[in-house]
Amino acid sequence: MKRAKLLIVFLLVTIAFSSNAQSKKLVKESFKVWGKCDMCQERIEDFSYEIEGVKFCRWNISTKIFNVKYDPKKTSTEKIQKAIASIGHDTELYSAKEEDYNNLHFCCKYERKK
Repeated sequence: MKRAKLLIVFLLVTIAFSSNAQSKKLVKESFKVWGKCDMCQERIEDFSYEIEGVKFCRWNISTKIFNVKYDPKKTSTEKIQKAIASIGHDTELYSAKEEDYNNLHFCCKYERKK
């Protein structure tokens, strides 16, 4: 009986360390994403959660800083930035195609970098 209790304790400790180790494998990144309003924020965040591997994201309207946590085995900052550019928002690495930018709602049109 004592062995069974020790085995259970050992398994619980192993599981706890295993799940903690998995959360440490996420990568945290921050980069600029251009936009203007609450609609932009909703679009950028909602779309980003659809990218495989993205576990958390927040875009700050005033600073334009996008914070993201993701699984590097499933995606990368380059893939995330390219995906965001595909919905009309310029990022530090990628500019949105003119057509994608023009499809944004009129209140979402930000001053584009040259």
